Order: sequence, then C-alpha cells, then structure tokens
Amino acid sequence: MDDGKSRDGIQVIARAAAVLRALKDSQTGLSLGQIAERVGLPRSTVQRIVAALVEERLLMTARKGVRLGPELQSLAEAARHSTVDLCRPYLIELAHKTRETVDLSMPRGGRMVFLDQVQGIHRLRAVSSVGEVFPLTTTANGRAYLALLGDETAADLTLGESGDWPDLHDRLVKVRDAGFAEDLDDHTEGISAVGIAFRDLAGDVYAISVPIPSSRFAEMRTPVVAALLTLKSELAQLFEG
Repeated sequence: MDDGKSRDGIQVIARAAAVLRALKDSQTGLSLGQIAERVGLPRSTVQRIVAALVEERLLMTARKGVRLGPELQSLAEAARHSTVDLCRPYLIELAHKTRETVDLSMPRGGRMVFLDQVQGIHRLRAVSSVGEVFPLTTTANGRAYLALLGDETAADLTLGESGDWPDLHDRLVKVRDAGFAEDLDDHTEGISAVGIAFRDLAGDVYAISVPIPSSRFAEMRTPVVAALLTLKSELAQLFEG
C-alpha cells in the first residue's frame, strides 16, 4: 500500500476512535457539534465518521444525537471477561497480602457493579455479592472511578446522587493526588474501604477495593494502601505497556 494512503487510513481509524471515546461516558448521547468540540475536528468530518459508525452499528441515534451502539456492547462484553480473568490472580495475591476481602467492580448505569471477589481470611470480614450494585459517591471504588473522569462528566453522573458537588469535587481532587480513594463508614456503618481505579486495554474503567471492618481499619490502612498503590502500578504496566 502507498505510504500516503496508509497514513490516511491510520488517521481515519484514529479519528473514529476519538469519536467513540468522546461518547464513552455519555449515557444520553451527544450532538454532532458537541462531539466535534470534544475531539477538535470540523463538524462535517465528524458527520461523515458518525454516519460510517452508525452503519456498522458501532453508534446509534439517540434523543440528543448519537450514542454508543449495540455492536460495541458485544465487543465490550468479550473484553470485560478477558479483563476479569486477567485481574483474578492480582485479586488473589492482594487478598493473600492483606488477609482482607478484595473486590473488582466497574461502572454501569450510574452505579458500581461487583464483577469478582476474593474473600479475606479474617473471621470478621466484609463480604458482598458478585452482581451487587453500589453508589458512586459514598464508596471507595465509586470515588476512585469518578476521580479518573473529567469534572464535568463526574458532576453529570452524580447529579441525582450528590447534592453537594463542591464537597465531592474537593474529595476527588484529593483522590487524584493520593492515587486512591477511601470510604470511612460513608456507605455502610461499620465498614470502611480503600480503592483504586484503572483503565483496561479497551479504555474501560475498573476499580479494585478492599473493604475492612472499621474496628481494624486504622491498623490495616497503611499496609492496604501500600499494597493497592503497588498493584495500581502493576496494572498500569499490564494494560498500558
């Protein structure tokens, strides 16, 4: 293939990927003008890319413009199973190091959904069910997820859940600086937690959290935070290269 045509083809793929990423965190869809603004491309160019993606069912029309389509959902499900499988050994190792329960979750429908869990060995331990859903603003995994997003997106996602955006924003700034999030009896009385968030190869966000009975949280906080930050670096190498 001619080098010029090859570069043009790569550019088209890169632009299509940028459009898909722009829509990733939008639940209700975006207009062509909004997409063009986010990706820094002319509206006419975005219109051509969107039309092609709609034809392939990677995008679909929505009330506010377009949103991610059904074909992406099937691709995401395949990638999700792969990510859960890849994370499983890390969850086991973290549970072994900390002796605490370790959870893997991801955002779905404005909540955090638990995908996998390795239970701790303490007689008194925090356990939840795979498939259970938790809010974003009062949990360590939810806060870690929100901290990875831009402020505008995080505010939109939590509009109905949190009435005090300035307070939540200050908390998310601290999470970004520290690299981890905490929940100190905020969601469930008697249970505290520490959590981190990361993106997989597909760009989807996952969170790993360690819930701990509050009676021993002060004792366990430092080693658990250290183990989670080490794991975060390992996952960055795994998924980002």
